[in-house]
Amino acid sequence: MPAKVRTSARKDTEKMVDLLYEDEAFRIRGAVFEVYKEMGSGFLEAVYQECLERELEGAGIPFVARSALALNYKGRALAQVYRPDMICFDKIIIELKATTSIVPEHKAQVFNYLKATRLRLGLIINFGAPAKVQIERIVL
Repeated sequence: MPAKVRTSARKDTEKMVDLLYEDEAFRIRGAVFEVYKEMGSGFLEAVYQECLERELEGAGIPFVARSALALNYKGRALAQVYRPDMICFDKIIIELKATTSIVPEHKAQVFNYLKATRLRLGLIINFGAPAKVQIERIVL
């Protein structure tokens, strides 16, 4: 009796979509999970900011914290600036939250950061959700 051959549900002509900055995001998620494992939920955002900065440093992940992002209107600089919590690898915006859930306003905030910087990937990281840390990818 011939052996059964398993076939994939995908057609050979289909391709899996590559995630933008997959390796870098994986390393960031590892640092996030380490912070959550150590701290759990219930702290203020500033506590998670400091913990994640230490974890990123220890993991050798390059980042800049709370850097001012210049805004322009019709080609002229505005006095107002955006300050995302972090930018990692010079290309991934990190926005930290400590709320019960990620809401549309959080997504809009990161989307605006991406437009202002012309970067393509943002991660919203919410340490305040019960039972687990939430991480959402926003891609421009």
